[in-house]
Amino acid sequence: MADRLLFSKTGRARYISHLDLMRTFQRAFSRAKIPIKHTEGFNPHPFVSIALPLSVGYSSQCEILEFGLLEGTGAAEVPARLTAAMPEGIVVHQCYPGERKLKELRYVNYIMTFEYPEGRPQESEPAMAALLSQESLVVKKKSNKAKAGYTEVDLIPLVRSWHIECQSDTMTLDLMVSAQNPGLNPELIRNTFCTIHPEYAPDLVTFHRRDILDGEGRSFR
Repeated sequence: MADRLLFSKTGRARYISHLDLMRTFQRAFSRAKIPIKHTEGFNPHPFVSIALPLSVGYSSQCEILEFGLLEGTGAAEVPARLTAAMPEGIVVHQCYPGERKLKELRYVNYIMTFEYPEGRPQESEPAMAALLSQESLVVKKKSNKAKAGYTEVDLIPLVRSWHIECQSDTMTLDLMVSAQNPGLNPELIRNTFCTIHPEYAPDLVTFHRRDILDGEGRSFR
């Protein structure tokens, strides 16, 4: 059974790539003098694995990392020691045994914020609602494996629920989408909205991962 960390990634840490983030954790374990399991073979290295890698630029409060804690360090002391060895923006909140399989992770809750500094177009909200209310919404998705360089995917079956809240200069979309097999990156929703409605394209869109959930909609840990 692997051990797990629950951590957040915000601020400038949003721009740390997935591979660099794993290296950051490997170095942090070493600096914090927390002994963990290593891979086997000719070139062993600290074993760490991050579930559902986050896109560069996204923030999150619910990231999960798997590793193997060796004897000599209590799980309760890991969060503080590891956070002290981390760059600004990465905070470890919990260390616990991973009792559930990652394949039970079914949904991700994202908060997308569309920013309009000069004022939000009033028709942007009904336009987004109409987009997500369709029975089918097939779009092209980049794919290195496909000969054409892309595959077609229907977004609607991958969206479990959505809710829109608007202010004078923002439109916030609270989304629950499929996490894996297949998963849905909310960037596809932003791209589709801006392609169909360029007149409502925002100056900026931010993405925040708020929770990861199982098939019954409960937080997955």
